[in-house]
Amino acid sequence: MWEDIKELSNFLAEFFIEKGLDADIAHFLNMLVNIIFVSILWFVIHKITKSLLLTTFHKFTNKTKTTYDDYLVKSNFPKYVSNIFPLLLLILTVPVVFEDYPRLLVVFEKLVDLYIIFLTVLIGRSLVRTTTNYMKRHERYQDKPIESYAQVLIIGFWSLGLIFAFSEITERSVIGFLISLGAASAIILFIFKDTIMGFIASIQVSVNDIVRIGDWITFSKYGADGFVTEINLATVRVQNWDNTYTTIPTYNLIADSFHNWRGMQESPGRRIKRSLNIKQNSIRFINDEDIEKFEEFGLVAPYIKQRQEEINEHNQKLGVNKKHLLNGRHQTNLGVFRNYALAYLKAHPQIHQEMTMMVRHLPPTTQGIPLEIYCFSADKRWEFYEAITADIFDHLIAAVPYFDLQLFESPSGDDIIKSMKSLSKIY
Repeated sequence: MWEDIKELSNFLAEFFIEKGLDADIAHFLNMLVNIIFVSILWFVIHKITKSLLLTTFHKFTNKTKTTYDDYLVKSNFPKYVSNIFPLLLLILTVPVVFEDYPRLLVVFEKLVDLYIIFLTVLIGRSLVRTTTNYMKRHERYQDKPIESYAQVLIIGFWSLGLIFAFSEITERSVIGFLISLGAASAIILFIFKDTIMGFIASIQVSVNDIVRIGDWITFSKYGADGFVTEINLATVRVQNWDNTYTTIPTYNLIADSFHNWRGMQESPGRRIKRSLNIKQNSIRFINDEDIEKFEEFGLVAPYIKQRQEEINEHNQKLGVNKKHLLNGRHQTNLGVFRNYALAYLKAHPQIHQEMTMMVRHLPPTTQGIPLEIYCFSADKRWEFYEAITADIFDHLIAAVPYFDLQLFESPSGDDIIKSMKSLSKIY
């Protein structure tokens, strides 16, 4: 059969020679005709196999329940595979077409080998992308940096492809090529520095569980504040709260400091930590009239009664002179308000009652004494969290005057004008 194909390919050459044409010219014309014929045949087979394979594949994917084959279609796997059959045609026909021209035969055989290498890389890349997209569908892999590993594999495929391609072109063994490549390793490391650092960083990010897809992170250096949507070899993509995107070099997640709010997202509540600045000159001891007044406030009444009984017992034992409130122990309006705020938090339906809850003093400042509210909201969603926080502080700010306290506020222009008017009336 092989001999029959050779005879058929040389039919025109023999025909031209019989007609009196020079043998060299006859063989050259025969080669041109064979090239045209093989090119047309390759094109027809390529179109037929591509159409048949794609149609068959689409029908097959529509019938199966698994989605892996659907991703194969999206990654052009059938398209690349359809090139194998025309490639076999080239492997069989190139030696016959260029039989009389050994130098051209060597060149075209190298081109076919390069085509095989290139097609193998494309098929490998398609399989990697298919597997990556398929794995990202599953919940257990959604927060993993699969994209980083996929990119490393793809780079590996292309690197091997280039090594084999250069080996084919230079006619040197792959091992010899790699040995000569080692001498230029410093240059290669410099060129691929970011890729290597990104690869190492992505492994550390994954192994140490530093960042997952879906984590809320804040990275002030890059202006990032939002959810991580993608982790790949070179960058981490963050969708900010204003729906803009910020890309952060993967290596910087290891080298720099940033906030990861995953702990808050996984906890049963979201922390509320804000302060009210109380004017210090509005703080005072309370007398019996004040006690009667404050006992009308339902939330704090049990505390005032119990506390006052303890104080009276203590003062009676010591025989304290009650003429001056400075003597002995007495309640203060700030202390009563502090316990009122704590009782309010304990009664609030949107505050998590099993987590830390307190109302405490912070060190006094030139803006008054900060009274810090520390608790956790039961609803962690941002909009609801802000609504709960606002509701608490709306109430507490409005409640401050009922305890004869004042909030600190820097004087405004209106305050200065009023003061000047008051002075002008006096003088």
